[in-house]
Amino acid sequence: MTGGSPSGAGRGRLIIWVIFGTLLALWAYSYWGMGPSGGERIPYSEFRIQLQNENVERVVVEGNTINGELKSQASKSTSEGGSVEYQKFVTYLPSFGDEKLMERLEAQNVEVITEPQSSFPWGLVIMGLLPVLLLFGVGYIFLRRMQSQGQGLFSVRQSKAQLYDKDEETTTFGDVAGADSAKEELREIIKFLKNPQRFEGLGGKVPRGVLLVGPPGTGKTLLARAVAGEADVPFFSVSGSDFMEMFVGVGASRVRDMFEEAKDTSPAIIFIDELDSIGRKRGAGLGGGNDEREQTLNQLLSELDGFEENEGIVVMAATNRPDILDSALTRPGRFDRQITVDLPTQKARYEILKIHARNKPLSEEIDLEEIARSTPGFSGADLENLLNEAALLAGRHEHTSIRHSDIEEARDKVMMGLKREGMVLDEEEKQLLAYHEAGHAIVAADLPHADPIHKVTIVPRGQAMGVTQQLPEKDKYLYRLDYLLDRLAVIMGGRAAEEIIFNTATSGAENDLKQVRKMARKMVLDWGMGKTFKHISLGEDQGNVFLGEELAKGREYSDQTAREVDEEIRRITEDAFQRAVDTLNENRDAFDRLAAMLIEREEVPGKDVLQLVGDEAEDVEHLPATNGEVASGDMTPDGADVLQDDDSSEE
Repeated sequence: MTGGSPSGAGRGRLIIWVIFGTLLALWAYSYWGMGPSGGERIPYSEFRIQLQNENVERVVVEGNTINGELKSQASKSTSEGGSVEYQKFVTYLPSFGDEKLMERLEAQNVEVITEPQSSFPWGLVIMGLLPVLLLFGVGYIFLRRMQSQGQGLFSVRQSKAQLYDKDEETTTFGDVAGADSAKEELREIIKFLKNPQRFEGLGGKVPRGVLLVGPPGTGKTLLARAVAGEADVPFFSVSGSDFMEMFVGVGASRVRDMFEEAKDTSPAIIFIDELDSIGRKRGAGLGGGNDEREQTLNQLLSELDGFEENEGIVVMAATNRPDILDSALTRPGRFDRQITVDLPTQKARYEILKIHARNKPLSEEIDLEEIARSTPGFSGADLENLLNEAALLAGRHEHTSIRHSDIEEARDKVMMGLKREGMVLDEEEKQLLAYHEAGHAIVAADLPHADPIHKVTIVPRGQAMGVTQQLPEKDKYLYRLDYLLDRLAVIMGGRAAEEIIFNTATSGAENDLKQVRKMARKMVLDWGMGKTFKHISLGEDQGNVFLGEELAKGREYSDQTAREVDEEIRRITEDAFQRAVDTLNENRDAFDRLAAMLIEREEVPGKDVLQLVGDEAEDVEHLPATNGEVASGDMTPDGADVLQDDDSSEE
């Protein structure tokens, strides 16, 4: 932008330079003694010579300073060897004085003018004030800069909430895919603020607070931006960390100031992002609570539902840690509604992909529905990152549009990490890794309840040496016992392959063993799927050690029960391992052929694995082992594990 008046910082710098120039000029004037006549400074001996030559017209005496004018122009020698012509001059009386000067001036009929000497030492004052004024000038510039950033000395207690301009905020609910129930709840809030009489006539009151809860990347902040774009009321946005400062009482003061601003523009919406940064439980933690944070929370509680009413103000907040929020903050009357924004379903992922693909040239071979099916557990942010990575890869490969191969490569990059180009495996390690991954794949292809295989690779990516990737046919929310048993056997397939082929064990199965232990323990303690503990849940909420909860709380069952739990977990683990061994022995030909294909090609698609197992099944009648446990058992979504087996340990 050109033209217009200078900014505040520019005006401050201009003022400083003007003051500096003025002081410098005054100092130079005082130092060089330039008098009223503005004459050339000459030695006193030169003045005596001109006086003897009767060339002095008149003089002005002020203290020991003599300003004068010659009758005719004279010349003065300089230190560089030249001369300077002058007619007006200035000189100074010597410290020892000149008693005969007045007699000589009268004898030559020189006009003498005397003026009183100034008693104020301007030169010394200017010399003393110059550095002080310069320091004040520099401080003034920094102060103006801080004020322009909202960090001025007198604005530290003011709210940092930003008022969004509806004309600039273009995000609407049409830009948010999925989360239909959340959008409906938020639309109702907007309707109430626009037309409160419609609800008040029925005795309804607008919710004072709406808390958006969900994992990171699910679109909580995006929903808030959509509300800012759709609402015809002022929308204030602030982060929870903006209330905290090194000064005591700043947080509470900023909360008060924010609500005062909202009251002045009521009806209004206040959005607080990352509420858990100031809303943690009071008095919690190993070392006690942070008093400044607690005072900020207390002020927020008072403003939400205190002695004074806040009519027409709705507070929205977002957090991915609702478990650590203070109970006084989440009660009805403060945050009346808690809206869960969960990971998107397959249908929602498809809608999200369509939104993020609007401005991207996709080739005709790309099927967004297939991509949505193959990305279980992806959040909206993950899907956006997937398409962005695919676009960057397409540009790297100089494609005119995004191809299916770019999507596949981007998905592998997002899910498994970058290829480790510098790693070179010898033949023995490569063979061991190929059989390990082939063990996972063959067991997954043979067992009836395992997820379909998408890809098997021995290309090192990220922290994984190799990966057997499985993708479910649809989203699962409840898991049966037979599915979990097959899942455990698939994970144990790598360790079983090591024992069958090499009669050894390697460190590459570290991640597999950890997954098996974690899942088997939840099956026994939480889901009642063990033989001994079928209809009881022995697991407990661990609490949050950072909040100091249940730190010293022991388990609520005996040592004998704990021993039986350990035995049950070990039995489930051993059964899964033996089941994987039996499956690999029954499909030995397909097992060896898949390992050879991996050594040769390094990556085998899932359909080829299924074909290998299917070809062998035509020759040998195969019945999958059930381990004697076919009873169904359901579990909560917390039991969902990563749907890929990677071997992240290397040694």
